[in-house]
Amino acid sequence: MRNLMILAAVMVGLGTYMGQMAGKMSAAPAPAPVSAPPKKAPPQTVAQASGRTLDIPRDARGHFQTDGHIDGQRINFLVDTGASVVALNERSAARFGLRPSLSEYNATVSTANGTIKAARARLAMIDLGGIVVRDVDALVLPDEALSENLLGMSFLSRLKRFNYSNGRLVLEQ
Repeated sequence: MRNLMILAAVMVGLGTYMGQMAGKMSAAPAPAPVSAPPKKAPPQTVAQASGRTLDIPRDARGHFQTDGHIDGQRINFLVDTGASVVALNERSAARFGLRPSLSEYNATVSTANGTIKAARARLAMIDLGGIVVRDVDALVLPDEALSENLLGMSFLSRLKRFNYSNGRLVLEQ
């Protein structure tokens, strides 16, 4: 319980800081557009990026899935606004060098599969079609507890906005 309270306090502090930074950024004049080389879209992506906006269609199950990159390696995420943090299964986390020891599984989290122990982690950067967020809090969960990697609020709350409309989820930075 103490850990959850600490995590909640950190999230509130981060949200306040990001709100202040967003206010300062919106007050500054926009820089002149710079022509950049077109980015090569990752294979099998289900979302379409435009500038710093990502448009994710709903899949056949009614969920929003998108490909992203961590440390330059492709990873598939299920967007989950109900998840407090980004959550990776052990198999995916190991691809990025995250291999927590048993003693590091000391965070208790509630999931759809019940209460489970998870290991805290911090991801240097997540890139979703040009939307880049650095220093993202994450959890590593056992493979049997998490079949899909979740893109939670530790990423989403640091965007300018995310919006659901006409069967599509739009992320904007």
